[in-house]
Amino acid sequence: MTSMLSDMPARLCLVLLLLVLFPLLPAWALDESKIVDLTYSFDSDTVYWPTARSFELERVAFEKGAAGYWYAANNLRMAEHGGTHMDAPVHFAEHGWTAEQVPVHRLIGPAVVVDVRRQAAETPDYRLSVDDLRRWEGTNGRIPQGAIVLVFTGWGNFWPDKKRYLGSDKPGDTEHLHFPGFSAEAARFLVEQRDIDAVGVDTASMDHGPSKDFPVHRILGAANKPGLENVANLDRLPPKGALLIALPMKIRGGSGGPARIIALLP
Repeated sequence: MTSMLSDMPARLCLVLLLLVLFPLLPAWALDESKIVDLTYSFDSDTVYWPTARSFELERVAFEKGAAGYWYAANNLRMAEHGGTHMDAPVHFAEHGWTAEQVPVHRLIGPAVVVDVRRQAAETPDYRLSVDDLRRWEGTNGRIPQGAIVLVFTGWGNFWPDKKRYLGSDKPGDTEHLHFPGFSAEAARFLVEQRDIDAVGVDTASMDHGPSKDFPVHRILGAANKPGLENVANLDRLPPKGALLIALPMKIRGGSGGPARIIALLP
């Protein structure tokens, strides 16, 4: 019962969206202007971690056959962690949820967008602080239980330029990465004092570029909080009021996977 109650904010959003609002409207009468795609397309330019396998599309068929009808099909090759994707808790927590074990309702919830573009512009390796979160709350109210907290650094302006986005465009180079992320203190605050459902960032990692021990991943993973990375178009979301929906590939035993993320504006 306690677990169910703790999930009520996210569950309530889902219930209101799917069971209350839609039946009262004509079929699929959703205001398309309020749907924001927060996902980068997957192609040969997609940014992956320097040591990960990049996206490859192998064409199997793309033609009109002898029978007279058109047929197209492809094979995909890629790492779990690249482009717009989810980090499952097991990525850095031995006993954390694998990709298919992350409950869908934990990836649907109110979007809290914390704008640190000014700080990141001055310090490329900036880490979101607890003070940043408290300033957000001073303007917008307490971060709600079940929220998905997104750090808006402005790094999406550099996509897909690997040199500017990652700090290095050399395959395998993890020694010269520079981009913003969360601080360990902020991650701990969100887990222990605000009980958020997930976090996200518009950079390649929840931990800032120079990190070598990934404390943010470890803190969130241990608490079974999934993370969303390389989230696109955060400039189109308000600080609060949007509903975020993230649907990653349901890979059994996966440590993460590509995700289609959208937001519904208020």
